[in-house]
Amino acid sequence: MDSWIIAFAFFALSMSASPGPNNVMVTASGANFGFRRTLPHMFGVAFGFPVMLLGVGIGVGALLTAHPEIQTVLRVIGSVYLLYLAWRIARSGDLEVGAKKPRPLTFLEAAAFQWLNPKAWLIAVGALGTYAPSGQPLTPNLLIMGLIFILACLPSVGVWTLIGAGVGQLLSTPRAMRLFNITMAALLVASLALVFN
Repeated sequence: MDSWIIAFAFFALSMSASPGPNNVMVTASGANFGFRRTLPHMFGVAFGFPVMLLGVGIGVGALLTAHPEIQTVLRVIGSVYLLYLAWRIARSGDLEVGAKKPRPLTFLEAAAFQWLNPKAWLIAVGALGTYAPSGQPLTPNLLIMGLIFILACLPSVGVWTLIGAGVGQLLSTPRAMRLFNITMAALLVASLALVFN
């Protein structure tokens, strides 16, 4: 096995398991909706990021380098969307009479979010710049990198979701769940610091 694959596997696991918007969101979803209902969200993260990595590796990254204004637009859209998701998380404990019940993110929503996730962009650019072997065809290595990320991401988001589901069982009052949701929303907003650094 090539040494870059082993090094990249450690990178993928550390990036997948570390706190960030995806892990905050699956933790909140696990607490509010349980593990089973969060599965589509988890799979959307685990498969959406490798698709993004492949897209960046094939040419989106070059397009963004050539046209930095597109990156600025993506950064603004991503920030607004993160704020919207934080608002959704903060309000997911509100069950007013006649209000629409909140729901977890779908597979497609979670997969599409990867293109707006600032941490995902940092990981993709860092992964390609650091671990893609030079002097070899890029596409087969991108596929290997994507597969490694799926294998690293699924258990990572699974653990974060289980933590959330466990916390959700401990939070027996609506007030405690609301406080937890507000905390998760605040952490998601704090992750915007990555965008503007």
